[in-house]
Amino acid sequence: MPSINGYRISLIALLARPGKRFLLSCQNNLGAREEKTRKKRNHILIPKGMNCPRPGTGRADVPREGTRTMCGIAGFMSLGPGPGPGTRELAGMTDTLTHRGPDAAGQTHHDGVSLGFRRLGIVAPGGAGQPLFSEDGNVALVCNGEIYNEPELRSELTARGHRFSTRSDTEVIVHLYEEMGVELLERLRGQFAFAIHDRRRRRLFLARDQVGVLPLHHTLTPDAFVFGSEAKAVIAFPGVERAVDLVGLDQVLTFPGLVSPRTMFQGVEALPGGHYLLVEDGRVERHRYWDFGRPDPDAPEMGEAEYAEQLLELLDRSVRRRLRADVPIGLYLSGGLDSSLIAALAERAAPGHPTFSVAFPGDDINESGFQRLMAERISSPHHETRIGPDEIVDGLRRMVLHAETPVKETYNTCSLALSRSAREAGARVVLSGEGADELFGGYVGYRLDGLRPGPRTFGSPVEEALERRVRTVLWGDPGVGYERSYHAWRRSKMPLYSEGVRDAFAQADCLNHPVVDERALAGRDPLDQRSYLDLRLRLADHLLGDHGDRMAMANSVEARHPFLDLDVVEFAASVPARLKVNASGEKYLLRRSARGLVPDTIIGREKFGFRAPGSPAVLRSGAEWVADTLSPALIAKQGYFDPEVVERLRQGFLSPESDLDPHREDDLLLVVLTFGILLDSFGLPDHP
Repeated sequence: MPSINGYRISLIALLARPGKRFLLSCQNNLGAREEKTRKKRNHILIPKGMNCPRPGTGRADVPREGTRTMCGIAGFMSLGPGPGPGTRELAGMTDTLTHRGPDAAGQTHHDGVSLGFRRLGIVAPGGAGQPLFSEDGNVALVCNGEIYNEPELRSELTARGHRFSTRSDTEVIVHLYEEMGVELLERLRGQFAFAIHDRRRRRLFLARDQVGVLPLHHTLTPDAFVFGSEAKAVIAFPGVERAVDLVGLDQVLTFPGLVSPRTMFQGVEALPGGHYLLVEDGRVERHRYWDFGRPDPDAPEMGEAEYAEQLLELLDRSVRRRLRADVPIGLYLSGGLDSSLIAALAERAAPGHPTFSVAFPGDDINESGFQRLMAERISSPHHETRIGPDEIVDGLRRMVLHAETPVKETYNTCSLALSRSAREAGARVVLSGEGADELFGGYVGYRLDGLRPGPRTFGSPVEEALERRVRTVLWGDPGVGYERSYHAWRRSKMPLYSEGVRDAFAQADCLNHPVVDERALAGRDPLDQRSYLDLRLRLADHLLGDHGDRMAMANSVEARHPFLDLDVVEFAASVPARLKVNASGEKYLLRRSARGLVPDTIIGREKFGFRAPGSPAVLRSGAEWVADTLSPALIAKQGYFDPEVVERLRQGFLSPESDLDPHREDDLLLVVLTFGILLDSFGLPDHP
């Protein structure tokens, strides 16, 4: 395995930054209730394949037939004088999101604010579109998502006199806003990213679901506030400059990947999960409305059997909620406990769902035996996609285009192939097991923390002091250790960068930026601290983002995650640490709950992370474009990495005996390769 300064590392955390170009206030208070007023609307519904009319030339009545949709949303608020951008600019943004919504498109324009969407129909696929409006037209909504407690909310709102014009689950957001303003977020259970235009107040209100399942990006130009489901929609807006965010690049090299609000595009930010934005009176304010809870030390404990029973009941209800659709639903099977339990519960609720898995050549990373075992257990029509180096190489460029970030592992190409398999089999929705490891102590680090006699140390007293300083910046507490010595890695990664980047590294160093709100970690026990960091830093923008939502929606498939139902998440916070990790291993409570539903051989196997062949296999494929992307001349021209160091890494991986374990070693050459793809895909400039 080639290395830099002889240092070999593992992946772990994600990093956030405060907004750079926005006037932000991160608060927990929620806004006041809003009054309702009456204004006319200009609603343009654009059927698939039609050109967009100019604003004001057409208006469609709000459709009477409802739907549940996943989609892509985009829009802007003009901040300058004059009419500002309009239909053509918005269509240019939503056209970049066709993969998220291939079925239809819609727009609305009013008083300098434009909202657009692309629709993927899940329930009543031929039914209603968006934008959606309040009865008086004062509130306009575009929403990407599912509201799972919509039936209860609809009944309450109807009883209060609200008139629904569609069966859309997301229409409840419009009427909740009329009742509660931004406080409506306290009532929503689902996965969502939405934008509301309050026309009376000329206010934009944007929000992302509690955990951060669905994405939402934004930026500010001199003349407009701009937003979109993905960064590609934002940078399609005229006047948004395209440049690399060097702190984002350093995060990818240092942690598992990006974390909101950081992106790879300078000035473009991702709204973190559990947050909302208010754009009003020339100000952009970010507020946090939810965070992962912590155990209540005064709460009475239940017996072990009661915890197991309650967990299974909550998961069963969560799965049933996520099986609502008028299109076929598939199940991902990794061969591990989490996806197997979800598949078992789905089969119990409604038999016959197809299952999908990825298999690799060789036995070292292949889990097909366990996948087939579970598929046979539930008698599902099983679809196995075999992936080798050639398939990975063929998928890399499309993967980066949709992930919008470089990566250190190739498994995103496998997720891309998995969603393609589901789509080809007719499934437009898939259920996964994401979130269980972070909630119930599934990674080996949880067990290793318990085996250590005391706090983790990092080398000599001097090294330890320097590392504690970094930990104070990242976590707000020098006693919180998380996976590695970041100070040592800061020194070791420097040779990979070009001289120009090294000269500006004080500004690019991601370790100079806080990662989480230190108050959120204070007072938690070590297992709960690790769980919180995994949920905030590993899960939200990496496993749910570039690995999850982006790879599914690239093939117009919606991913749903029953473990991330808010009731399950909040229950997990109440489970004692001894029932998550103990002498029996990780995820003890989850294993107990799965008895009788999942084969014992799967329940008892050790954690086996999703792995795929890395740079050595990619290089040995002999693909000409790979060699061109890593050529010293091109690396030198781009100006981000040192061409001699990159060539050393490349030659090392070409050696027949070279190998790489992605769970123990960072594939730095893959970062360089996929970063080169990113530069080319998005027309990003060379480093000055």
